[in-house]
Amino acid sequence: MRLILITGMSGSGKSVALAALEDAGYYCIDNLPPRFLLELVAFLSHEGQTRLGVAIDARSARSLDEMPAIIRALSEHHDVRLLFLNSSTQSLIKRFSETRRKHPLSISMDNNTLNSTQASLADAIKHERKLVENLVEFGHQIDTSSLHANTLRAWVKQFIQYDQSGLALMFQSFGFKRGIPLDADLVFDVRILPNPYYNRELRLLTGLDQPVIDFLTAISLVGAMIDDIAEYLVKWLPHFRNDNRAYLTIAIGCTGGQHRSVYIAETLAARFVRDANVLVRHRDIASAVFASISS
Repeated sequence: MRLILITGMSGSGKSVALAALEDAGYYCIDNLPPRFLLELVAFLSHEGQTRLGVAIDARSARSLDEMPAIIRALSEHHDVRLLFLNSSTQSLIKRFSETRRKHPLSISMDNNTLNSTQASLADAIKHERKLVENLVEFGHQIDTSSLHANTLRAWVKQFIQYDQSGLALMFQSFGFKRGIPLDADLVFDVRILPNPYYNRELRLLTGLDQPVIDFLTAISLVGAMIDDIAEYLVKWLPHFRNDNRAYLTIAIGCTGGQHRSVYIAETLAARFVRDANVLVRHRDIASAVFASISS
């Protein structure tokens, strides 16, 4: 069975991700307590189900500690992938405020007994981070802080389609003005390079457009930056592999995430496509196109 587990912070887009799995033909269940996973997978496997998506969040706080052992047990017989959705505290507070929804942990727990003390939203988010932080290392993390719903849907579909054997390299472009991605393992700042934005003919284009590609390709400093980043990765990739990493996210940042970072992420991805499973994402390239995540 292909089993996709979706977890992470409440308000980070788990319902959007689960809907994307459902659209892709997965049998989906929301908010399943982890202790029932083994039973559920065994039953559905017997019934002939081959694709299952399960969302697990802080409402299952009492059994979250069991997740690592459950994931290991399931991985012995099934293709198990964990997708961890994260978001900045500021973004989460804004989303809960806009939707007027209560955070699952807004009512505090005291000695496993529910009491009437209402925790502040910021405190609830802080507590939830502690509950789920141990799950990050088991899967692929996506920072949805400034991500749009349609972009997240596309990234989830990309996540379930690629070959998971071996180390997966994720080259992600971003703009510093929207913050550094929480899911980045390595961050390279390319803002010192000449910016196509100041060329009026290139301003409204992106690093995927040929005029911008031609502009940046002609600058020797850009090529030197790409060579240096590639050399660093070539040197240290074997060590990341030896650390049994499944995913490595290399974030390339420029000012707005539209030109330089996009071009460099694409160029680096093309260089390493023969050495690893390579994915490319551009966090801010379509920032004005899609409606933002609200759940």
